Amino acid sequence: MLSVNELALEIFDNLAEICEEFNAAYHELDNGARIVDCGVSTRGGYAAGRAFTEICMGGLGEVNFRMGHIRDFPLPFIDVNTDFPAISCLGAQKAGWTVKVNNYFAMGSGPARALSLKPKHTYEVIEYEDDYDSAVICLESDHLPNGEVMEKIAEDCHVDVANVNAVVAPTSSLVGSIQVAGRCVETAIYKLNELGFDTKKITSAMGTAPLPPVRGPKLAMGVTNDATIYHGQIWLTMKAPEIRDYLDRIPSSKSKGYGKPFNDIFKEAGYDFYKIDTALFSPAEVVINELSEGKVYHVGAVNPDVVLKSFGLA
Repeated sequence: MLSVNELALEIFDNLAEICEEFNAAYHELDNGARIVDCGVSTRGGYAAGRAFTEICMGGLGEVNFRMGHIRDFPLPFIDVNTDFPAISCLGAQKAGWTVKVNNYFAMGSGPARALSLKPKHTYEVIEYEDDYDSAVICLESDHLPNGEVMEKIAEDCHVDVANVNAVVAPTSSLVGSIQVAGRCVETAIYKLNELGFDTKKITSAMGTAPLPPVRGPKLAMGVTNDATIYHGQIWLTMKAPEIRDYLDRIPSSKSKGYGKPFNDIFKEAGYDFYKIDTALFSPAEVVINELSEGKVYHVGAVNPDVVLKSFGLA
């Protein structure tokens, strides 16, 4: 069986070995744990963002960049594809691990989750778990973890702490913007999983989203989410005729909160994340090629006006 930690470790090792070429910084703690700072005290960049996102997908996804347009504005876009959607997106990339040790807090994602089985139900549904002696975790935080944090990750992953490897970037950084927009495909797979669809039947997936500008910590959550909610475009290939029963519920436009920049919605919810309709966390537009019947389905549409407002261009 494929090991997402083994595959991601190859990318991590390259990043650590030549970190200066990625505008990143390598740290080895006294307990042997290894960290690559991709944006906490470094400037990062597109190369680091690609590596961070591909590590997050457990080495089972490919990331590229291009220039495109929204209305009259030239903007960078991220393109993501994978031939292992359930494993790479739900088994690795999903931000399913809240790492909290004393005063340290980070959203954890990446292949280490497949060792810690966080959350366990996800791995039962996709019928996957990893078995490897090293763990690679992606931390969305504006602080680097200390030895105690890495010890806790090691304990949860059942590996030696010297075999724990972390890449770290704040949401409000170039790498942070890249890796969140790079979850555009994951958002579609996650939504279908939440709807009860068997995501193991999705054979390949490809998606694109605009890269959000870095607008500071207060706006970071909003602009990064808006990139996918209002302009994420996804193509899924699957063998599942029953997908027709899920189509109407896939796109973000079906959410009650749809139509405003995320930061406005968040403010109206009293900054309580749990008061936001979870149906909002979906891509804007999805095309599905169902292979067994040769059907092609299309749902949703992009909303350039909200994206431009969120990005500070309108």
